[in-house]
Amino acid sequence: MPQYPREELEEMMERWLAANRRAEREGNWVKHLGAMYTEDAEYRWNMGPNREFIARGRKEIEDWALGAHMEGFEKWRYPYSNIVIDEKQGEIIGIWRQVAPTKREDGSDYEIAGVGGSWFRYGGGYRWSWQRDFFDLGNVKAIFMELAADGKLEAPVKRRLSKLARGQALPGVYPIIETPGLVKRLKGVLAMARIVLTGI
Repeated sequence: MPQYPREELEEMMERWLAANRRAEREGNWVKHLGAMYTEDAEYRWNMGPNREFIARGRKEIEDWALGAHMEGFEKWRYPYSNIVIDEKQGEIIGIWRQVAPTKREDGSDYEIAGVGGSWFRYGGGYRWSWQRDFFDLGNVKAIFMELAADGKLEAPVKRRLSKLARGQALPGVYPIIETPGLVKRLKGVLAMARIVLTGI
């Protein structure tokens, strides 16, 4: 991986945080974050033991990661609390919180517990070439259930959860065994194993 000046990575992160704050204020993630990815960037997150979200290329990131999957989360806040920069590998890890735009009756925030964050790989030109989000899926489900029980879960989120529960397709969500590229790699491994074991 190429090395980058630490100052450039720090500037990238400052630009990213500023863009996030604008997106939160305006409720438009695509407008403010889409241009911060390279054309061939990849964005992933895990959705449990059997599913993985994958967006390949800026268009899929804008349409799916920042578009379809952020419907219902336009006003959520994701304040960053910790940032770790590795200039030798050109990678950054940012730890963030997930806070709903509505409050409980006692005035407290609906906030997803546990650790959430993003692991970024810098692609130069003040753009990310790769990103993987991580969060505690059990705590996400718990907050969604609480919001639903209190009548405060946004309709687009309800629709997506309903589709997932019925096994219907969502954009960019793949069964882990069918993750793009994985089947091809597995076939290559099996072919190599056959050659080693049988000599043909």
